[in-house]
Amino acid sequence: MAHAPGHRAGLLDGRGTGTDPGPGSGCGVRQHAYTWRLPGVAMTEFENAVYELDVYGFTVVEGVLSGDEVESMRRVLVRLDEEAGVEREGEGSCRHVANLPTLDPIFFPVIDHPRILPILEHYLEPTLILGSLNSRIVRPGDGDQGFHSDIPAEMLNMTSPVMMNTVWMLDGFSPENGGTRVVPGTHRSGLPRPASDAGVKYYVQPTASAGSVLIFNGQCWHAGGANRGSANRHALFAHYRKRMLMFQYDPHEGFPAEWYGLLSDRQKEIMRMKHGVDAPRAADVQVFR
Repeated sequence: MAHAPGHRAGLLDGRGTGTDPGPGSGCGVRQHAYTWRLPGVAMTEFENAVYELDVYGFTVVEGVLSGDEVESMRRVLVRLDEEAGVEREGEGSCRHVANLPTLDPIFFPVIDHPRILPILEHYLEPTLILGSLNSRIVRPGDGDQGFHSDIPAEMLNMTSPVMMNTVWMLDGFSPENGGTRVVPGTHRSGLPRPASDAGVKYYVQPTASAGSVLIFNGQCWHAGGANRGSANRHALFAHYRKRMLMFQYDPHEGFPAEWYGLLSDRQKEIMRMKHGVDAPRAADVQVFR
């Protein structure tokens, strides 16, 4: 259930309605993935994630990456920051490394991870695309980011969001090191951001270990937190969009041809590379070809 700021959002005891156990039904109104059940019968991980996303707009899936995977990805990210990172200044300053699929194949497993992708497909359909896979490195002294959603006002949709975001924790997240803050329920507010003259009093800052993944509806207000700790906080941000939208960062641009064979068929589909790195990748081309 929901917890006060600074505490992890844990498994829920509530029960939803509906009968659809898997990805979206393909119709205009998405069915729930959880069902009525007897007391004491636990939800599956998938059902729990969808329940929390429907009610709160976010969820945390723990232990998705192994310790070795976390350590390897963090080590590569530190190197890439030195080679290709840029400084993001102003509110919510950080180091930023963009378009990770073009920089190192170690990040490929994130794209279609079997514990995360079905949750995203439930909202965006199996035809979803990877809008971008980037990273943020928040250093001690970097401040709070302003609350915002990732979807412009004209594209907000209360029944079927056009975008979902995932935050892959390469360090543990906590209020001390500035883990991502989210405002529960704002995915249904119909507002892309808080009113300019209103502060955000009530939010959750999930605490979770490295290797966990925070998933949130792109309409949910969220913001990076200030790092008051003594070490950098590393995270990957993989965001997914409905099929008719453009990339945020196009993975075709600068993608090494020799890495194409390292991609799974599903990864190629999600990055619109099914027909090759140099093939046309406009939304209509991929949908109707």
